Amino acid sequence: MKNDMISDFVRKRRKEADLTQVELAEKAGVGVRFIRDLEQGKQTLKTDTVNKVLFLFGKCLGPVDLPRE
Repeated sequence: MKNDMISDFVRKRRKEADLTQVELAEKAGVGVRFIRDLEQGKQTLKTDTVNKVLFLFGKCLGPVDLPRE
């Protein structure tokens, strides 16, 4: 997922779960600032911490095959 796709996904799923950013941060064991940065599409975030959030929604970051030219 591109960063903007991840941020959109997390924001959408958080709202569907009726969670505030604070509540999501608590459930994922991360800081509120991290959730804000993630939802704003910050380009430099630790992947292991992103995975803590994505795990709550049944997802994780991983290798993706790219098309070869």
